[in-house]
Amino acid sequence: MVDSANRTNECFPSFNSLDLEFSPSLRVIDNFSDCISFNLYNKKKDDKSHAQLLDEIVLESSLTPSVTIVATDASIKNNVATFIAHIHAHNKPLIKTIHHAVNVTSTEVELFTIRCGINQAMCIDNIFKIIVVIDSIHVVKRIFDPLVHPFQVQSAAILSDLHNFFNHHINNSIEFWECPSHLKWCLYNEVDKETKTFNLIPLHPCKNSWDFSKKCESDNILNIWKMTFQASNFKGNQFLDLLDDDNNIIKPSYIKGGPWLKVFGHLNSLCVRATRAITNHAPIGEYRLRFFPRKEFKCPCSHYPIEESRHHILHECGRFNGYWNPRRDSLNHFVMFLVFNPRVFSFPNQIV
Repeated sequence: MVDSANRTNECFPSFNSLDLEFSPSLRVIDNFSDCISFNLYNKKKDDKSHAQLLDEIVLESSLTPSVTIVATDASIKNNVATFIAHIHAHNKPLIKTIHHAVNVTSTEVELFTIRCGINQAMCIDNIFKIIVVIDSIHVVKRIFDPLVHPFQVQSAAILSDLHNFFNHHINNSIEFWECPSHLKWCLYNEVDKETKTFNLIPLHPCKNSWDFSKKCESDNILNIWKMTFQASNFKGNQFLDLLDDDNNIIKPSYIKGGPWLKVFGHLNSLCVRATRAITNHAPIGEYRLRFFPRKEFKCPCSHYPIEESRHHILHECGRFNGYWNPRRDSLNHFVMFLVFNPRVFSFPNQIV
Protein backbone atom coordinates (compact mmCIF):
# COMPACT_ATOMS: atom_id res chain seq x y z
CA MET A 1 0.00 0.00 0.00
CA VAL A 2 2.84 2.39 0.82
CA ASP A 3 4.51 1.62 -2.50
CA SER A 4 1.24 2.21 -4.37
CA ALA A 5 0.72 5.53 -2.60
CA ASN A 6 4.23 6.66 -3.48
CA ARG A 7 3.75 5.77 -7.13
CA THR A 8 0.38 7.49 -7.47
CA ASN A 9 1.80 10.57 -5.79
CA GLU A 10 4.12 11.27 -8.71
CA CYS A 11 3.33 13.31 -11.81
CA PHE A 12 4.91 11.96 -14.97
CA PRO A 13 6.13 14.43 -17.58
CA SER A 14 4.18 15.34 -20.70
CA PHE A 15 6.84 15.36 -23.38
CA ASN A 16 5.86 17.66 -26.23
CA SER A 17 8.68 16.82 -28.63
CA LEU A 18 6.15 16.57 -31.50
CA ASP A 19 4.73 20.02 -30.82
CA LEU A 20 4.86 22.29 -33.86
CA GLU A 21 6.94 24.79 -31.87
CA PHE A 22 9.83 22.29 -31.94
CA SER A 23 9.61 21.59 -35.67
CA PRO A 24 12.81 22.67 -37.50
CA SER A 25 10.84 24.64 -40.07
CA LEU A 26 8.63 26.44 -37.55
CA ARG A 27 10.90 27.07 -34.57
CA VAL A 28 10.87 30.60 -33.18
CA ILE A 29 14.65 30.72 -32.84
CA ASP A 30 15.00 29.91 -36.56
CA ASN A 31 12.34 32.21 -37.97
CA PHE A 32 12.69 35.14 -35.58
CA SER A 33 16.33 35.03 -34.50
CA ASP A 34 16.70 38.78 -35.12
CA CYS A 35 13.89 39.45 -32.63
CA ILE A 36 15.53 37.59 -29.73
CA SER A 37 18.65 38.62 -27.81
CA PHE A 38 20.46 37.27 -24.75
CA ASN A 39 22.51 39.51 -22.48
CA LEU A 40 24.65 37.49 -20.11
CA TYR A 41 26.35 38.67 -16.96
CA ASN A 42 30.10 38.87 -17.54
CA LYS A 43 31.95 37.68 -14.44
CA LYS A 44 35.20 39.21 -15.69
CA LYS A 45 33.75 42.72 -15.61
CA ASP A 46 32.81 44.62 -12.47
CA ASP A 47 29.24 44.50 -11.19
CA LYS A 48 28.79 48.25 -11.56
CA SER A 49 29.07 48.19 -15.36
CA HIS A 50 26.40 45.49 -15.66
CA ALA A 51 24.12 47.39 -13.26
CA GLN A 52 24.58 50.52 -15.39
CA LEU A 53 23.39 48.62 -18.47
CA LEU A 54 20.31 47.51 -16.56
CA ASP A 55 19.70 51.10 -15.43
CA GLU A 56 19.77 52.17 -19.07
CA ILE A 57 16.99 49.78 -20.01
CA VAL A 58 14.91 51.15 -17.11
CA LEU A 59 15.45 54.66 -18.47
CA GLU A 60 14.45 53.48 -21.94
CA SER A 61 11.24 51.90 -20.66
CA SER A 62 10.34 55.01 -18.66
CA LEU A 63 10.62 57.18 -21.79
CA THR A 64 9.18 54.73 -24.30
CA PRO A 65 5.57 53.53 -23.90
CA SER A 66 6.24 50.54 -26.18
CA VAL A 67 8.77 48.90 -23.82
CA THR A 68 7.92 46.78 -20.77
CA ILE A 69 10.23 45.14 -18.23
CA VAL A 70 9.45 41.74 -16.71
CA ALA A 71 11.46 40.87 -13.58
CA THR A 72 11.03 37.28 -12.41
CA ASP A 73 12.36 35.22 -9.54
CA ALA A 74 11.62 32.03 -7.62
CA SER A 75 12.47 30.73 -4.17
CA ILE A 76 12.05 27.28 -2.64
CA LYS A 77 11.82 26.73 1.13
CA ASN A 78 10.85 23.39 2.65
CA ASN A 79 9.83 22.12 -0.81
CA VAL A 80 7.36 25.03 -1.18
CA ALA A 81 8.13 27.18 -4.20
CA THR A 82 7.14 30.84 -4.49
CA PHE A 83 7.54 32.43 -7.91
CA ILE A 84 6.74 36.05 -8.67
CA ALA A 85 6.84 38.25 -11.76
CA HIS A 86 6.74 42.07 -11.76
CA ILE A 87 5.68 43.73 -15.02
CA HIS A 88 6.74 47.38 -15.35
CA ALA A 89 5.21 49.44 -18.17
CA HIS A 90 5.27 53.16 -19.00
CA ASN A 91 2.69 55.18 -17.00
CA LYS A 92 0.89 51.99 -15.93
CA PRO A 93 0.50 50.46 -12.48
CA LEU A 94 2.82 47.63 -11.53
CA ILE A 95 1.43 44.22 -12.43
CA LYS A 96 2.32 41.33 -10.09
CA THR A 97 1.77 37.62 -10.61
CA ILE A 98 2.31 35.38 -7.57
CA HIS A 99 2.17 31.58 -7.72
CA HIS A 100 2.98 28.70 -5.42
CA ALA A 101 3.78 25.06 -5.98
CA VAL A 102 4.93 22.15 -3.83
CA ASN A 103 7.49 19.45 -4.65
CA VAL A 104 8.83 21.03 -7.83
CA THR A 105 12.31 22.09 -8.94
CA SER A 106 13.61 25.61 -9.42
CA THR A 107 13.87 25.19 -13.22
CA GLU A 108 10.20 24.29 -13.48
CA VAL A 109 8.96 27.24 -11.46
CA GLU A 110 11.29 29.75 -13.13
CA LEU A 111 10.07 28.68 -16.57
CA PHE A 112 6.46 29.03 -15.43
CA THR A 113 7.21 32.50 -14.01
CA ILE A 114 8.75 33.60 -17.32
CA ARG A 115 5.69 32.25 -19.10
CA CYS A 116 3.32 34.24 -16.85
CA GLY A 117 5.39 37.41 -17.13
CA ILE A 118 5.57 37.31 -20.93
CA ASN A 119 1.87 36.53 -21.16
CA GLN A 120 0.96 39.50 -18.95
CA ALA A 121 3.29 41.83 -20.88
CA MET A 122 1.70 40.82 -24.18
CA CYS A 123 -1.72 41.79 -22.82
CA ILE A 124 -0.63 45.42 -22.50
CA ASP A 125 -1.61 47.54 -25.52
CA ASN A 126 1.02 48.80 -27.96
CA ILE A 127 3.98 46.89 -26.51
CA PHE A 128 6.72 46.24 -29.08
CA LYS A 129 9.61 45.19 -26.82
CA ILE A 130 9.61 42.89 -23.79
CA ILE A 131 12.67 42.86 -21.54
CA VAL A 132 12.89 39.84 -19.22
CA VAL A 133 15.28 40.13 -16.25
CA ILE A 134 16.21 36.85 -14.57
CA ASP A 135 19.08 35.54 -12.48
CA SER A 136 19.35 32.16 -14.26
CA ILE A 137 20.02 32.56 -17.96
CA HIS A 138 20.48 28.79 -18.33
CA VAL A 139 16.74 28.46 -17.65
CA VAL A 140 16.01 30.72 -20.62
CA LYS A 141 18.04 28.41 -22.86
CA ARG A 142 15.64 25.60 -21.94
CA ILE A 143 12.87 27.51 -23.69
CA PHE A 144 14.61 27.21 -27.04
CA ASP A 145 16.02 23.71 -26.53
CA PRO A 146 14.44 21.43 -29.18
CA LEU A 147 15.68 18.22 -27.52
CA VAL A 148 13.40 16.10 -25.36
CA HIS A 149 13.33 17.35 -21.75
CA PRO A 150 10.69 17.35 -18.97
CA PHE A 151 10.07 21.10 -19.28
CA GLN A 152 8.69 20.98 -22.81
CA VAL A 153 5.13 21.84 -21.74
CA GLN A 154 6.30 25.17 -20.38
CA SER A 155 8.69 25.75 -23.29
CA ALA A 156 6.01 25.07 -25.89
CA ALA A 157 3.60 27.50 -24.18
CA ILE A 158 6.22 30.28 -24.07
CA LEU A 159 7.23 29.67 -27.68
CA SER A 160 3.60 29.80 -28.77
CA ASP A 161 3.15 33.19 -27.07
CA LEU A 162 6.36 34.50 -28.65
CA HIS A 163 5.24 33.22 -32.05
CA ASN A 164 2.03 35.24 -31.80
CA PHE A 165 3.91 38.26 -30.45
CA PHE A 166 6.41 38.34 -33.32
CA ASN A 167 3.75 37.71 -35.96
CA HIS A 168 1.63 40.54 -34.59
CA HIS A 169 4.15 43.21 -35.67
CA ILE A 170 7.41 43.07 -37.57
CA ASN A 171 9.19 45.31 -35.01
CA ASN A 172 8.28 43.24 -31.96
CA SER A 173 11.25 41.86 -30.02
CA ILE A 174 12.26 40.31 -26.70
CA GLU A 175 15.46 40.65 -24.68
CA PHE A 176 16.65 38.39 -21.89
CA TRP A 177 18.95 39.99 -19.32
CA GLU A 178 20.82 38.04 -16.67
CA CYS A 179 20.91 39.75 -13.27
CA PRO A 180 22.59 37.84 -10.39
CA SER A 181 20.92 38.46 -7.05
CA HIS A 182 24.17 39.70 -5.46
CA LEU A 183 24.02 42.80 -7.70
CA LYS A 184 21.08 44.06 -5.62
CA TRP A 185 19.75 45.81 -8.72
CA CYS A 186 16.59 47.79 -7.90
CA LEU A 187 13.81 46.11 -9.92
CA TYR A 188 15.12 42.57 -9.55
CA ASN A 189 15.93 43.07 -5.87
CA GLU A 190 12.26 43.85 -5.16
CA VAL A 191 11.15 40.55 -6.68
CA ASP A 192 13.96 38.67 -4.97
CA LYS A 193 12.94 40.00 -1.56
CA GLU A 194 9.28 39.14 -2.07
CA THR A 195 9.96 35.55 -3.08
CA LYS A 196 12.26 34.97 -0.10
CA THR A 197 10.04 36.61 2.53
CA PHE A 198 6.72 35.16 1.37
CA ASN A 199 5.87 32.16 3.55
CA LEU A 200 3.15 29.68 2.67
CA ILE A 201 2.23 26.49 4.51
CA PRO A 202 0.49 23.96 2.20
CA LEU A 203 -2.76 22.60 3.61
CA HIS A 204 -3.18 19.61 1.31
CA PRO A 205 -0.78 16.88 0.16
CA CYS A 206 0.68 17.60 -3.24
CA LYS A 207 2.03 15.37 -5.95
CA ASN A 208 5.69 15.36 -6.91
CA SER A 209 6.69 16.64 -10.30
CA TRP A 210 8.73 14.36 -12.56
CA ASP A 211 11.88 16.45 -12.21
CA PHE A 212 11.46 16.72 -8.43
CA SER A 213 11.14 12.94 -8.15
CA LYS A 214 14.34 12.49 -10.13
CA LYS A 215 16.09 15.06 -7.94
CA CYS A 216 14.99 13.29 -4.73
CA GLU A 217 16.18 9.94 -6.07
CA SER A 218 19.50 11.45 -7.07
CA ASP A 219 19.93 13.10 -3.65
CA ASN A 220 19.18 9.80 -1.88
CA ILE A 221 21.73 7.93 -3.97
CA LEU A 222 24.32 10.63 -3.34
CA ASN A 223 23.71 10.55 0.42
CA ILE A 224 24.14 6.77 0.50
CA TRP A 225 27.29 7.17 -1.58
CA LYS A 226 28.72 9.70 0.90
CA MET A 227 27.81 7.56 3.92
CA THR A 228 29.42 4.53 2.29
CA PHE A 229 32.50 6.55 1.43
CA GLN A 230 33.04 7.42 5.10
CA ALA A 231 33.61 3.76 5.94
CA SER A 232 37.25 2.84 5.31
CA ASN A 233 36.41 -0.76 4.38
CA PHE A 234 34.46 0.53 1.36
CA LYS A 235 36.84 3.22 0.06
CA GLY A 236 39.96 1.35 1.16
CA ASN A 237 42.22 1.71 4.18
CA GLN A 238 44.94 3.23 2.02
CA PHE A 239 42.76 5.96 0.50
CA LEU A 240 44.36 9.40 0.70
CA ASP A 241 41.88 11.92 2.13
CA LEU A 242 42.49 15.35 0.63
CA LEU A 243 41.04 18.74 1.57
CA ASP A 244 39.18 21.29 -0.54
CA ASP A 245 39.82 25.05 -0.53
CA ASP A 246 37.84 25.39 2.71
CA ASN A 247 39.96 22.73 4.45
CA ASN A 248 37.12 20.21 4.45
CA ILE A 249 37.66 16.57 3.51
CA ILE A 250 36.54 16.11 -0.09
CA LYS A 251 33.38 14.04 -0.46
CA PRO A 252 32.23 12.26 -3.63
CA SER A 253 29.93 14.02 -6.05
CA TYR A 254 28.81 13.55 -9.66
CA ILE A 255 28.63 17.27 -10.47
CA LYS A 256 31.02 18.36 -13.27
CA GLY A 257 32.81 15.04 -13.22
CA GLY A 258 33.32 14.96 -9.46
CA PRO A 259 35.66 16.92 -7.16
CA TRP A 260 38.85 15.06 -8.11
CA LEU A 261 38.69 14.64 -11.87
CA LYS A 262 37.92 18.30 -12.58
CA VAL A 263 41.37 19.15 -11.12
CA PHE A 264 43.58 16.55 -12.80
CA GLY A 265 41.31 14.76 -15.30
CA HIS A 266 42.41 16.99 -18.21
CA LEU A 267 45.70 15.09 -18.66
CA ASN A 268 45.85 11.30 -18.83
CA SER A 269 49.34 10.89 -17.36
CA LEU A 270 48.54 13.23 -14.46
CA CYS A 271 45.25 11.46 -13.82
CA VAL A 272 46.98 8.07 -13.73
CA ARG A 273 49.66 9.20 -11.27
CA ALA A 274 47.10 10.98 -9.04
CA THR A 275 44.90 7.87 -8.96
CA ARG A 276 47.87 5.69 -8.04
CA ALA A 277 48.83 8.05 -5.22
CA ILE A 278 45.31 8.48 -3.82
CA THR A 279 44.63 4.73 -3.76
CA ASN A 280 48.25 3.91 -2.80
CA HIS A 281 48.47 1.43 -5.67
CA ALA A 282 51.69 2.85 -7.06
CA PRO A 283 55.10 1.46 -8.13
CA ILE A 284 56.74 2.33 -4.80
CA GLY A 285 58.41 0.32 -2.04
CA GLU A 286 55.37 0.33 0.25
CA TYR A 287 53.27 -1.40 -2.43
CA ARG A 288 56.04 -3.88 -3.32
CA LEU A 289 56.50 -4.81 0.34
CA ARG A 290 52.80 -5.72 0.59
CA PHE A 291 52.52 -7.77 -2.59
CA PHE A 292 56.10 -8.57 -3.68
CA PRO A 293 58.15 -8.76 -0.45
CA ARG A 294 61.18 -10.28 -2.20
CA LYS A 295 61.68 -7.16 -4.35
CA GLU A 296 63.54 -4.03 -3.27
CA PHE A 297 61.36 -1.77 -1.16
CA LYS A 298 63.77 0.83 0.24
CA CYS A 299 63.68 4.38 -1.07
CA PRO A 300 66.41 5.22 -3.63
CA CYS A 301 67.13 8.44 -1.75
CA SER A 302 69.12 6.27 0.74
CA HIS A 303 68.02 8.52 3.60
CA TYR A 304 65.05 6.37 4.52
CA PRO A 305 65.99 3.08 6.21
CA ILE A 306 62.59 1.38 5.79
CA GLU A 307 60.19 1.03 2.89
CA GLU A 308 59.54 3.82 0.41
CA SER A 309 56.08 4.96 1.59
CA ARG A 310 53.62 7.42 0.08
CA HIS A 311 53.97 9.71 3.10
CA HIS A 312 57.75 9.72 2.71
CA ILE A 313 57.46 10.64 -0.98
CA LEU A 314 54.97 13.43 -0.37
CA HIS A 315 56.61 15.01 2.67
CA GLU A 316 60.18 13.84 3.23
CA CYS A 317 61.95 12.41 0.20
CA GLY A 318 64.81 14.62 -0.98
CA ARG A 319 64.26 13.56 -4.61
CA PHE A 320 60.92 15.35 -4.82
CA ASN A 321 60.59 17.78 -1.94
CA GLY A 322 62.62 20.65 -3.31
CA TYR A 323 59.20 22.09 -4.19
CA TRP A 324 58.65 25.45 -2.47
CA ASN A 325 55.31 24.65 -0.80
CA PRO A 326 55.37 21.79 1.76
CA ARG A 327 51.57 21.41 1.90
CA ARG A 328 50.31 18.11 0.50
CA ASP A 329 46.99 17.75 2.29
CA SER A 330 44.90 19.89 -0.07
CA LEU A 331 43.90 18.65 -3.49
CA ASN A 332 45.29 21.67 -5.34
CA HIS A 333 48.71 21.49 -3.63
CA PHE A 334 48.80 17.73 -4.12
CA VAL A 335 48.26 18.20 -7.86
CA MET A 336 50.92 20.94 -7.92
CA PHE A 337 53.35 18.48 -6.35
CA LEU A 338 52.61 15.94 -9.10
CA VAL A 339 53.01 18.56 -11.83
CA PHE A 340 56.35 19.79 -10.49
CA ASN A 341 57.55 16.18 -10.14
CA PRO A 342 56.52 14.44 -13.37
CA ARG A 343 58.29 11.16 -12.46
CA VAL A 344 56.69 10.66 -9.06
CA PHE A 345 54.30 7.67 -8.77
CA SER A 346 55.22 6.57 -12.32
CA PHE A 347 57.00 3.47 -13.57
CA PRO A 348 60.72 3.96 -14.39
CA ASN A 349 60.19 3.47 -18.12
CA GLN A 350 56.89 5.37 -18.29
CA ILE A 351 56.76 8.42 -20.58
CA VAL A 352 54.96 11.35 -18.93
